[in-house]
Amino acid sequence: MVELSGILGVTVVALGMVLTPGPNMIYLVSRSITQGRHAGMISLGGVALGFMVYLVATNVGLSVVFLAVPELYVAVKLAGAAYLALLAWNALKPGGVSVFAPQDVPHDSPRRLFAMGLMTNLLNPKIAVMYLSLIPQFIDLDRGHVLLQGLVLGSIQIVVSVAVNMTIVLAAGTIAVFLSRRPSWLKVQRYLMGTVLGALAVSLAVDTSGPAHSG
Repeated sequence: MVELSGILGVTVVALGMVLTPGPNMIYLVSRSITQGRHAGMISLGGVALGFMVYLVATNVGLSVVFLAVPELYVAVKLAGAAYLALLAWNALKPGGVSVFAPQDVPHDSPRRLFAMGLMTNLLNPKIAVMYLSLIPQFIDLDRGHVLLQGLVLGSIQIVVSVAVNMTIVLAAGTIAVFLSRRPSWLKVQRYLMGTVLGALAVSLAVDTSGPAHSG
């Protein structure tokens, strides 16, 4: 039902997005460093629920819209390429600050940690754009079951994002110490992810295939 190229494409996009510092990573890292791994894991639970809310909401709507107006694919593709280009610039531009720098944040209850993780994800424009503009282009209309394809591809993104974020939560303290002693490594990470995102943006922008052949 879903092509291997589509699975790989979503995996690469998900990795590029999750490894680019944003609200989710900043919140999870700050909680893990200041309040411990347990707090970070509770917060990650809220973030994961936010992913699932976006997954269901966007795919239910997109399954109808894409079938009715397949011409929207071009606009969606260009919007996704433009956003990836913006993320690439933010990663490569001078003056980047490490998300692993310790921050002074108050200790919160488990319920508030979960709720804040959820709201941080729901209000994250990067996640909204990913579900609305990036993942849908890997759906192949010729294979049918648009809704199911979207749910499968979105689930792959969730697995990748949660796995990476869990690793970051568990290793946040160690990473913070490591980078504080080796600031040049931060630049390597930024340049590497910026280059990957930029390459993806160019690839999407020059792709002339229609929605039935995307992915």
